[in-house]
Amino acid sequence: MARVAVLHNTLDLRGGADAVCLHVCEALQDRHDVTLVTLSRASLDELNTLFGTDADVAVDRPFGGRSVSRLLDGLADRAGPQLAARSVLLDRAFRRRVDRFDVAVSTANEFALPLPSVQYVHFPQFNRRHAPSPDAGRVNGVWSRLAGVGDRTLPPDATLLSNSAWTAGVVEAIYGRRPAVLFPPVDPIPSARSWDEREDGVVFVGRLAPDKRPLRAIRIVDGVRDRGHDVHLHVVGSAPRAYRGYVRRLEAAAADRPHVHVERDASRARVERLLATHKYGLNAKPDEHFGMAVAEYVAAGMLAFAPNSGGQRGVLDDDPDRLYDSDDDAVGLLTAAIAAGDTPTLPRDRYASDRFHRAIRRRVGRVACR
Repeated sequence: MARVAVLHNTLDLRGGADAVCLHVCEALQDRHDVTLVTLSRASLDELNTLFGTDADVAVDRPFGGRSVSRLLDGLADRAGPQLAARSVLLDRAFRRRVDRFDVAVSTANEFALPLPSVQYVHFPQFNRRHAPSPDAGRVNGVWSRLAGVGDRTLPPDATLLSNSAWTAGVVEAIYGRRPAVLFPPVDPIPSARSWDEREDGVVFVGRLAPDKRPLRAIRIVDGVRDRGHDVHLHVVGSAPRAYRGYVRRLEAAAADRPHVHVERDASRARVERLLATHKYGLNAKPDEHFGMAVAEYVAAGMLAFAPNSGGQRGVLDDDPDRLYDSDDDAVGLLTAAIAAGDTPTLPRDRYASDRFHRAIRRRVGRVACR
């Protein structure tokens, strides 16, 4: 049994990376002494309810983690979530307690950790100006140097994993090392209705935040309705405190449209109910690093549509009838699928969580035995 630290900068945004963190804790907790080290306010109980997990580990919140999280969340509506800054703070705090652990597992991307580690990269958080499509903020280079990776070198004893082949390619372009791909855990949605029993509606699942672009989903469904199809839209997901202003804009847009329903902080049972009873799933964020929501649509037996970029292309097997390049293209693809009566063809169990749990236990076990 090893002493394992699971590092995650913040769980307060309640996205796919946070679900991975909870699954990692769950996968390791019966075999190792696990502590989650994070700068977050969210409790494990509420996150387990949200993600359908059963993580029960010790939680260490350095710097009075809730206070740091509250401060950074207050800036997020204007300056974004500042994930690199949070990770630098977490790294500094962890180094003061590193002697308590044998192995570290990062579920918040790459770190220059001073002990053997497994690092799960959703998308590189440092050195982003060296990515194939640079999107670094003005201070990302500063954070990269403070994190100890400004030379684009990661520790040689770090085992690198990534959520998609697309992300693995970005990591390789920046650091010269290609991670092994381990798809995130997405279990088949239970009690899914047969196709003919489902509602002719669209579901958008995701964090209610600007980067997920739920307002774009509303525009696309408006376009489908303009072409004569009486479809409705459920926008459902977590509403982080950091994006209160954006959520108000989203709810105002829905209030003007009887066919749009916004449900913030819906329970996991409610999300699964919507996925199991509707025909179409819609993602709106380009360059999604993997596409947890897209994978959930597939796991629910829905027809899924997503931007033609990032890791979500792999989730949909690069199907040109399901991947769009513009809002008008999305309207056309969804309209054509409805008119033709298309039904799903992708396997629902492709990303089952037991596969992910076994792989994490195997990787951590190898590192712990070095």
